[in-house]
Amino acid sequence: MSAQDGAYRRRKRRFPMITVGLVAAAVIGVGGAGWWIWESSAGERAILTVKWWAIAATTHAGFAVDEVLVRGRRETSTAQLLDAVQLARGDPIFAFDPDEVRTRIEALPWIQSVTVSRQLPSTVTVSLVERTPLAIWQRRGRFAMIDHGGHVIETPQIERFNDLLVVVGDDAPSHTAELLRTLAAEPQLMMRVKAAVRIGARRWNLRLDNGVDVQLPEDNAEVAWARLAVYERDNGILERNVQMLDLRLPDRVIVRKGREAEPDAPVAGRKT
Repeated sequence: MSAQDGAYRRRKRRFPMITVGLVAAAVIGVGGAGWWIWESSAGERAILTVKWWAIAATTHAGFAVDEVLVRGRRETSTAQLLDAVQLARGDPIFAFDPDEVRTRIEALPWIQSVTVSRQLPSTVTVSLVERTPLAIWQRRGRFAMIDHGGHVIETPQIERFNDLLVVVGDDAPSHTAELLRTLAAEPQLMMRVKAAVRIGARRWNLRLDNGVDVQLPEDNAEVAWARLAVYERDNGILERNVQMLDLRLPDRVIVRKGREAEPDAPVAGRKT
């Protein structure tokens, strides 16, 4: 350990004593003039004066921001975070309000939750939990990402997430997680779903990668989805000349063929 390191450690050991001394001095000063402070119009100014005098003294003693340590940042830009934190190297570490910083960071698009804390003498720690995009919501010609809770992530940078499902409908965000759980039960079939449209705030229509539309029922959508998966494995229905598959009836799949073929025809008509 060098002489310089030893000096640093000795100073660090003295910090708690310095802090106690400064706080004690502030309390004594306020206590001695307490009656005058609270009974006069200058009371608030006097308290603030003592407060900032104590903060300035602790800063000279080494309690100043030297590092802002950020954990959990993936999508939030450094510029956005710095603008929200509003701290610079050398700022008094006791002068900023962690709750105010937390509130500003929580207002950023990607942030789900955040904790802000001091690590004396000179470090501020910011721990982020960012939102995970679940789908892309199309509404009135505009696109935005949504997370598992249906929260809209207001960011224009969605090009990297073009492989996500596109959902349409005013109430689509609050029902997308449930839809994806239903689709995930048949992963091979789910891979072919490119968009989902919420119909009448009750059910979904799906658009597959080959342009086929699938109408899911309002109730027991997971049963209908499993039935389609079985029918596809057994009959390869999605490779035929099909425009629409209606799964809303519990005992059959109704197929609308392509334009050059015959009109609508029911298939898989055996009741269970």
